[in-house]
Amino acid sequence: MNRLYLAAACLSGALAFGCGPKEFGSVCNEVPAPAECMTACDPSPGAAASCTAGFHCSPDGKCDAQCTPNGGQCGDGYTCTTDGYCVDDGSGSGMLPIDASCPAVNFTPMPTTPSISLVLDRSGSMGGTDVSPTRFQAMRDALVGTTGVVTQLETKAYFGSSLYTCNGNALDLKTVPRALMNAAAIRTSIDGSGGPGSNTPTAAAINAAVAAFAASPPPAGSPPIIVLATDGSPNSCNGNLNQAQYNAESEAAAAAAFAAGYPVYVLGIATGTTAHFTALAAAGHGTFTAVSNAPALQAAFQAIINGVISCDLSLTSSIDATQAMNGTLTINGVPQMYGTDWMLVGGNIIRVTGAACNTLKGSANPVVQATFPCGSVIF
Repeated sequence: MNRLYLAAACLSGALAFGCGPKEFGSVCNEVPAPAECMTACDPSPGAAASCTAGFHCSPDGKCDAQCTPNGGQCGDGYTCTTDGYCVDDGSGSGMLPIDASCPAVNFTPMPTTPSISLVLDRSGSMGGTDVSPTRFQAMRDALVGTTGVVTQLETKAYFGSSLYTCNGNALDLKTVPRALMNAAAIRTSIDGSGGPGSNTPTAAAINAAVAAFAASPPPAGSPPIIVLATDGSPNSCNGNLNQAQYNAESEAAAAAAFAAGYPVYVLGIATGTTAHFTALAAAGHGTFTAVSNAPALQAAFQAIINGVISCDLSLTSSIDATQAMNGTLTINGVPQMYGTDWMLVGGNIIRVTGAACNTLKGSANPVVQATFPCGSVIF
């Protein structure tokens, strides 16, 4: 296997100094190699451990170990862990830097911020009172009311909106460009729209959202999605197509949106029949959720939008994967446990998981700090 592990190299800025890297070998390079070295495993983050005691899963998908208990492979100042890693034993006798000022490296990880286009039905049927007080008002409150989803999450996503209906034979769109801190602008647009209008030109509205993304692309690294909220079967502002043709047009628009890089999530408000909306979401590679009351409507918006707000945090440098467990991560000053609350993905992504992810999403302005020891950072 010819595996070699680099434990640490002191670095300052982009320049190395003083404490050359400590090299650890692999027991799988021994002849004969332990039988465990031929065992396949899943190296992906969060995968269940399948290697036998004393071994861990290496990035190439094989069980491996740098050391064995009492085998002496790690050398002075290091100890062998129960999963076969050599780690500093804290005695201070291992890999002393020539320059004792070699520091730990601190990061302020940056969150991934999605770009979300809200495509909102303003057709006449949105005045229906089967969802209290009306379907349209319930949608407004679920998004930009005091406890609305956009109100709560406007610092965590670039939200934009387009209210759609018809004005005579023409598409009537009332749009707000995507931005952070956009709840007030979207609220003003909804409140000033005049309320429910006439027809439901869903295909044209989806196409307009795609065109808006093309004209004003999301910031680098911001994943885009379209969230469509509608209460009825689609039609158009002109033409005499039958319902099957209108459905097909909308599904084709969703498929084209996904092909352009914009998945389409569908929220059906008191829609009754669901076959078309299920097909629409499938064409857009999103999900379909049907709701029949105001609390369910807000919960559905919350689930869709929270689902695309990421708990992946970007680092400005890569971390040696064999040293990640020696790092520390705090959220709002509270230390998080490696392997339970966070993990390293791809060398430069911290993935926050479980309750810690919920804390991260639930904090309006979370303070996140990560620190990794000297030598674990790859510049």
